[in-house]
Amino acid sequence: MNNALALTAISLLATLASSSTIAQEKTAVDLINVFEKLTGKHPGFRKAHAKGVCATGEFELNQFLSKYSTSTLFNQSNVPAIIRFSLGGGNPNADERVAGARGMAIQLSLPDGAIHNIVGNSTPVFAAKDPDVFFGLLEALLPDETGQQDPKKIGAYIASHPSTHAAAAWQQTAETPYSFSNTEFFGLHTFFFLDKDDKETKFRWHTTPDAGLKTMDKETSSKMPDTFLKDRLITEFNVNPISYTINVSIGTEEDTNIDPSQAWPSDRPMMPFGKLTLTSVNGAECDNINFDPNVLSAGFKPSADPVLRMRSPAYAISFGKRLSGQ
Repeated sequence: MNNALALTAISLLATLASSSTIAQEKTAVDLINVFEKLTGKHPGFRKAHAKGVCATGEFELNQFLSKYSTSTLFNQSNVPAIIRFSLGGGNPNADERVAGARGMAIQLSLPDGAIHNIVGNSTPVFAAKDPDVFFGLLEALLPDETGQQDPKKIGAYIASHPSTHAAAAWQQTAETPYSFSNTEFFGLHTFFFLDKDDKETKFRWHTTPDAGLKTMDKETSSKMPDTFLKDRLITEFNVNPISYTINVSIGTEEDTNIDPSQAWPSDRPMMPFGKLTLTSVNGAECDNINFDPNVLSAGFKPSADPVLRMRSPAYAISFGKRLSGQ
């Protein structure tokens, strides 16, 4: 996409993001702007999860789940995938030794040209229940004129907004992943399968590494180079296969559809959606991809989660800025 087209896309998306179609006080434009204030402007990079490494893979589907969904995904034994592993935040030079959110975005390609995106974070819950509370949290994190964050301001905001508590508690105890190949990724939002009778079955994604979970404490991780996650993934790939099981957790009526700051109970039924095996690492396949989690194959439906709904315009604005070098 050339710069003129990208700028046109940004203008149109900004109009969409600020329209009444999203019933929130804060818009996608507001969120993109506050991301840039937090980590600085880095032209040509994603506004969130800026630092990452790309991979390709093959996804083998569990066709048993076809009883829940009419998606043509389940007509395939396997489909190609493009995967991006990342660090949270908008700094493309982020220190990989620091504990915090890691991301995994997957794009599955169907033979008819349709695509299906699956996005997850290493955090089991989102930072807030809706875009307004999330925006307020990001504002509280902004440094003052001396370049320092105010712990009292941050603490006061979290204390007065209960939906931020679970994510803040996770951050306090989180350790640094040993490798992307040893990290689990939670789909924070609710989606629905749609069967031939349009019956809905709600679920959340949960991706688990077949090599098992492994983390490092602060002392151990501090001895690593600040690009060790990318380097280790490349080294591991050259030695042994790297694979993940993508699961779906099936929700019950009482499980929230719209609040990503709430985890579902751990005893919910978990079924494998399929197995993802990496076929290459550290390519450029992700460069022109927008991993919008609302892009689904027919036979799936996104929930009305306001954070999930906000992701489409926010991702699109970020995508347009990235392609135009902003």
